[in-house]
Amino acid sequence: MKKVVTFGEMMMRLKPSNMKRVLQADQFDVNYGGSEANVAVSLSMFGDQVAYVSKLPENILGQAAINQLRQFGVDTSLILRGGPRLGMYVFEKGHSVRSTNVTYDRAGSSFAISRADEYDWSKLLAGADYFYFSGVTPALSAELRQAVLNACQYCGEHGIQVACDLNFRGKLWTTEEAQEFMQKVMPYVTICIANDEDFEQSLGIHAFDGDMSHGIEQRSTFEDGMKEITKRYPNVKVVASVLRNIQSVDKSTWMGLVYRDGKFTESPAYQVDVLEGVAAGDAFGAGLMHGILNDFADQELIDHAIAASVLKLTVLGDLNVTTEADVRAVMDGGAGVRVSR
Repeated sequence: MKKVVTFGEMMMRLKPSNMKRVLQADQFDVNYGGSEANVAVSLSMFGDQVAYVSKLPENILGQAAINQLRQFGVDTSLILRGGPRLGMYVFEKGHSVRSTNVTYDRAGSSFAISRADEYDWSKLLAGADYFYFSGVTPALSAELRQAVLNACQYCGEHGIQVACDLNFRGKLWTTEEAQEFMQKVMPYVTICIANDEDFEQSLGIHAFDGDMSHGIEQRSTFEDGMKEITKRYPNVKVVASVLRNIQSVDKSTWMGLVYRDGKFTESPAYQVDVLEGVAAGDAFGAGLMHGILNDFADQELIDHAIAASVLKLTVLGDLNVTTEADVRAVMDGGAGVRVSR
């Protein structure tokens, strides 16, 4: 079985109870998550072999985060312990015309202040076939940018494939910082996930005009952007994207597009009632990686990725607690119609 190693920060997530705004809140629901941790959990749920690399504090909060990963079968043996605190973020669910908002409280966390030389990639990547990271991780510090670059260079020297979800976050770094770093790391990437503004903000490639209500109608410019990625970086063998028409926080239409071996393949479009619009991109990445790990043909590959993604929109919390059977039910068109008995 092929092995994936993911690298990033796991955080505590606080969400005001009962759909309240943060300024109204007197109770918070607690969950744990983070882009690469979310991917690791999904892959484990799908039956793949996956280990997670991070640094968490040696206290009860760090242990709680680890326990979340362990209960879903993720290998946590590579996680470093130490440092002052667990990173956190506050998730305020929007509704109708009020958008969802995320407020980070992760500066100075154990992971954010970790040093590049703490990560011995010869040990952490031993036996790995794939290394997976998102743009969130290098956005956190110069040391973590160096750590990601070191890992990718090790992968290049040892035949390990690198998957990158560009995952630009404007609250964490600037466009200039993102593009400067991605120019260094993209020559090592073989699988690239680029959604919406990721093309332009992370790579300086125009593909999306910023209008989230008509993303699907921009398919041709997405295709041009995907081609441009492989032109600039011929080492990239797979580019995948989610295209979305977002009518409101609660209503949207999603579809997936993949470019492999010079050919585009699109998924069906799904109209979704969104329970919680967080981590669906991570679910897409995990669904895509599962297909690559298991040698899916192009149509099955993108259908699996988008089905996993839209399923996440129906699940509370960061972690996509869905099985391969759940994803197959959506792909087969039978999910959500009747009670499963």
